[in-house]
Amino acid sequence: MKTVISTDKAPAAIGPYSQAIEVNGMVYTSGVIPINPATGELVTGAAKDQADQAFRNLKALLEEAGSSMEKVVKTVVFIKDMNEFGAINEVYAQYFPAPYPARSCVEVARLPKDVAIEIEAVALK
Repeated sequence: MKTVISTDKAPAAIGPYSQAIEVNGMVYTSGVIPINPATGELVTGAAKDQADQAFRNLKALLEEAGSSMEKVVKTVVFIKDMNEFGAINEVYAQYFPAPYPARSCVEVARLPKDVAIEIEAVALK
């Protein structure tokens, strides 16, 4: 059985999808982008600033599911510009403790709302 995870501490879904789904003790998040959930405003500017907001949103979503950043086993990070990889990595390391989750990082042509980063995760509950 699957359970829908939803919180107002992370941006609402902007399409026909759930913020996250929990099934069999695993939490699967949708892609999270840098929207300030309190204001609904997009965080713009440096990729590092956008990454910080996206990771804060991911953390809030995982906590709502009864999980945490420490329980993440896999992430997929989509970035608009691979030249920002180092800056995004710095922020990533602040949110995930060692041993780090498995990860894929892919440069893409475009992301929702033209943000610099989107992240999704799979975590233990």
